[in-house]
Amino acid sequence: MHLGTIVAHNARYRPHHEAVMFDGRRFTWSEFAKRVNRSANALFALGLRKGDAIALVTPNCFELIELYWAAASTGMVVVPLSPLLRGSGLFSLLRDAGAAAVVSSPDLVPVLEEVRPQLPGIAASRWILTGEPNPARAAGFASYDELTGAAGDAPRPAELDRDDVYNIIYSSGTTGLPKGIIHTHAIRAAYCTTFASAFRMRPESVVMHAGSLIFNGALVTFFPAFFLGAKYVLMKKFDASAFIETVRRERVTHVMTVPSQIAAILDDPACTKEALASIEMLCSVGAPLHREHKERLRAVAGGALYELYGLTEGLITILDREDYDRKIDSVGTPTYMNEIRVVGENGRDLAVGEVGEIIGRGPMLMPGYHGRPDLTATAIVDGWLHSGDLGFLDDDGFLHLVDRKKDLIISGGVNVYPKDIEEVLVQHPAVREAAVFGVPHEKWGEAPVGAVILREGSAVSAEELRVWTNSRVAARYQQLCEVKVLADFPRSSAGKTLKRELRAPYWASAGGQI
Repeated sequence: MHLGTIVAHNARYRPHHEAVMFDGRRFTWSEFAKRVNRSANALFALGLRKGDAIALVTPNCFELIELYWAAASTGMVVVPLSPLLRGSGLFSLLRDAGAAAVVSSPDLVPVLEEVRPQLPGIAASRWILTGEPNPARAAGFASYDELTGAAGDAPRPAELDRDDVYNIIYSSGTTGLPKGIIHTHAIRAAYCTTFASAFRMRPESVVMHAGSLIFNGALVTFFPAFFLGAKYVLMKKFDASAFIETVRRERVTHVMTVPSQIAAILDDPACTKEALASIEMLCSVGAPLHREHKERLRAVAGGALYELYGLTEGLITILDREDYDRKIDSVGTPTYMNEIRVVGENGRDLAVGEVGEIIGRGPMLMPGYHGRPDLTATAIVDGWLHSGDLGFLDDDGFLHLVDRKKDLIISGGVNVYPKDIEEVLVQHPAVREAAVFGVPHEKWGEAPVGAVILREGSAVSAEELRVWTNSRVAARYQQLCEVKVLADFPRSSAGKTLKRELRAPYWASAGGQI
């Protein structure tokens, strides 16, 4: 059970079916398979072999798709890294992964030149740039186009096993230092079958992704689309207007989004039920989707909505479209062959409605963090992955997400859940997005602060928002001590809001966080 057969299978049995579309370029399965083979053979020509780690530090591009599948057939290990990384951040991850090659884009040459001297173990010929060959050569890098152009397109598959490592995904989530999450071929094969079934995909589906392809949430639809031989559409970057136009033009059926993208799509004048008529699955992932946005989304895509809660480490629940209306405040149930529990501090299961830590297990559970058995032992206890997230189960077994343990605000000894306050803030007609976090407070220990992004053309003061919100929250301890109006939030490559960066200036003066 490995991924290396998927592209060849589709090329053999669906050769003329459109496989991939990116930036106006379209390839059939037959054409795409030859490109993947050239990519694989180019890597072999550099002396790379099964088990070698290839770091992919690129924005969305066609080469990124090719390399994901070249690695699948050669047994090389994909290490997708954010093109937003700089200096020591990029260096530490390349070193930690033991990268044997780096593929990047020309605009990142200054960043690469900063870290290159510190990584003498990566041969000069294995620093590779996508795009036009001349800029690559001029900068002293190898050209991906030249390497693949000189390579043959005959398949040269490696001997692979289900437990061979396919990728290392570095996930800092929204709270801490990056950790390398290992996925095997068997785990990614489980992505193929589990999500194809859960999202009702079929070979005739048109699957689109508008966010970064180095984000694990993107791979939730990436793998099943290729597994089924469906058409896969990748956008260069997210833009709400372009998103809606591409859905309309390509008759997109399945798309994965994050809440910040949904907020922008809903605010676009072109977002109508007619524009999204082809959509059969619009899934939100990466952070809780606020009730206000869910209600607005139902008006334009009702009957096609899903919500996924999960950890890259291997814990998954999905709120199915058939349950969406009656369980709109939940994040669904575990996918088949997966289990979840909600436990207390003593590790025992809690009763229905009681808030505790969410834990889970199943076929997508990682074997561990790369090179960190200590962190693995903390995260996986007796075979169960501990999420660090708080939630409860209802009478029907549906999971309700409350908040992250690390985002919990303890004010005057009372647990304050930021999500409850955010749900109120986003109801204000001027607010597009909201993030609530705890800051030091002399009397209460901690107090909530709300950061907001306003809708275009809206004019409201921070103080007006604070008063408006505080008059509507359910309890006095949920009242905001401050509101900050920002142009945008600090975000991870996955589009998640980084609350740690929002609260850092407040806690720096207090000498650290409670």
